[in-house]
Amino acid sequence: MKDSNRIKILFVCHGNICRSPMAEAIMSKIAKDAGKENEFEISSAAVSAEEAGNEIHPSANNALRDHGISGFSHKARKLTMTDYRYYDRIFVMDVSNMRRISAITGNDPNDKIRMLNEDEVCDPWYTGDFDTAYEQIEAGCKRLLAELSQVHSQI
Repeated sequence: MKDSNRIKILFVCHGNICRSPMAEAIMSKIAKDAGKENEFEISSAAVSAEEAGNEIHPSANNALRDHGISGFSHKARKLTMTDYRYYDRIFVMDVSNMRRISAITGNDPNDKIRMLNEDEVCDPWYTGDFDTAYEQIEAGCKRLLAELSQVHSQI
């Protein structure tokens, strides 16, 4: 499948060391397990530069490994307008991320940004509960794969 037909997805959280890289890894695994990995390009970024260059949080990586996702390599980075223009769909983890990304993108003029879940994905940086964050992200990614697979079949 040509790259131009791939749906480009970007997951965004505050620092890009917990939730959004977990979402990137989880969505990649779910798509691969469904035989749809070639239909998507998946990445992640932050609304803040605080953690830029840092690896995924060790506890987030442990949660991924506990669910069979190993070898995930990641360096945190801040979202840019180039990202906004490049990605087809951008999914944030909470309302705070939504406000900050709207400021970065000029209020989402292309209507690309959505919450991953109807409810916020709790931030394990503060809660310490990486298992609940994993479960919330996995549920959102499974729903997202079903929705986007339908969209992709119409392309």
